Amino acid sequence: MAMANFARRKALSLSGSLSKSDLLRCSLYLSSSYRSFSTGSEENDVVVIGGGPGGYVAAIKAAQLGLKTTCIEKRGSLGGTCLNVGCIPSKALLHSSHMYHEAEHSFASHGVKFSQLELDLPTMMSQKDKAVSNLTRGIEGLLKKNKVNYVKGFGKFVSPSELAVDTIDGGSTTVKGKNIIIATGSDVKSLPGVSIDEKKIVSSTGALALSEVPKKLVVIGAGYIGLEMGSVWGRLGSEVTVVEFASDIVPTMDSEVRKLFQRTLEKQKMKFMLKTKVVGVDTSGEGVKLTLEPAAGGEQSIFEADVVLVSAGRVPYTAGLGLDKIGVQTDKVGRITVNHQFATNVPGVFAIGDVIPGPMLAHKAEEDGVACVEFIAGKEGHVDYDMVPGVVYTHPEVAYVGKTEEQVKASGVEYRVGKFPFLANSRAKAIDDAEGVVKILAEKESDKILGVHIMSPNAGELIHEAVLALQYGASSEDIARTCHAHPTMSEAVKEAAMATYDKPIHI
Repeated sequence: MAMANFARRKALSLSGSLSKSDLLRCSLYLSSSYRSFSTGSEENDVVVIGGGPGGYVAAIKAAQLGLKTTCIEKRGSLGGTCLNVGCIPSKALLHSSHMYHEAEHSFASHGVKFSQLELDLPTMMSQKDKAVSNLTRGIEGLLKKNKVNYVKGFGKFVSPSELAVDTIDGGSTTVKGKNIIIATGSDVKSLPGVSIDEKKIVSSTGALALSEVPKKLVVIGAGYIGLEMGSVWGRLGSEVTVVEFASDIVPTMDSEVRKLFQRTLEKQKMKFMLKTKVVGVDTSGEGVKLTLEPAAGGEQSIFEADVVLVSAGRVPYTAGLGLDKIGVQTDKVGRITVNHQFATNVPGVFAIGDVIPGPMLAHKAEEDGVACVEFIAGKEGHVDYDMVPGVVYTHPEVAYVGKTEEQVKASGVEYRVGKFPFLANSRAKAIDDAEGVVKILAEKESDKILGVHIMSPNAGELIHEAVLALQYGASSEDIARTCHAHPTMSEAVKEAAMATYDKPIHI
């Protein structure tokens, strides 16, 4: 706009020496230039639809590579589901509720005593909201710092290189791009006959904003989100029952670690109804009445709760984008089909994160975003989905990377297993928080690490030593012969590695 104003002033200063036809042509040019700028129709090198972990990271990386970039986000607040109503607020509540639970049950054994403990739920929620708002503003600052144009609105395809955007202020604009990246994330998976009202029947979004602690909470789905949110409200006083259609909780987890994890959650008074499905919901009374039935069919039963959390998974969010209009191919579950460079079947259109196959995790989306932009810029990008760690942020946490023992067995590879319990770890014993184990799987002949599974306090931090080891093809002996500081939780990883290739010292 500054250039347009400069040109307008220059033309006016020269008006005495220009003909009327010259002045008319100059005026028309300036008007069209101004319209082009104000509607955002100048062509970008990269346009990203979605400002979540995948989208905003892709936009920043593109700008850092010298590409003119625009990021479009319909929420009006950057960070996507993860930052606004997912990973970040849930971790804030997990931490706060853990502090409350520790004060209620563990402080006295450490010599910390007080006369009265009180839960201030509004303050707890306020702390969570403050963390979210600070981080969203921080991301907006990062876009500005990297000169990424930020458009607040919902973008839909007009053509493979043009988007019509309905802005959050009620207006509209057009954004053009040589390359357009779809990074719109995922949405809550609905269940037939279960209508989410975010009051009695809530999604993870509603579970993060309850105004009081429900006496009885039912969680439908025993995955990451359900167990984490169940933990939050269980620590604060809810009777939590988890209803799961499958025969196991967290099906991606190593079965040995999973069984240990479930026993730990049950000791925390979380109840499980496995191989069970919800066939009916009645919200006409004070609370909620669920009609349950065995997964294989059979006699029905009624289960009553104050609040029901639907946590049965997530599905790609692509509704209203106009993918069918430009011919973008999707698979049978709605995920966008891409090649190893994240390109769809439509030239110039790419997709990353939850809308494509692979783990629906924020850190996976970030890696997708960087690699995709590197390919667009003519560089090489790479994401190995076998090296994406998973973490359940309960207490203790469970973190894992690589293959489970079941997967290694199925592959036919001969392997060794090394384990080390935190009951034998000096730091864990010193802080009286020693429930858990490290389990390492390695190929028998080469000793190459195949998978690492950790259940412990801060397992989500400990796992990255294992991620790096797998990424570079390390052996268990490599970890075992690496000096680890004492006393630390990470020594359990070293000891498990020693147990894998030889013998541990402390058991």
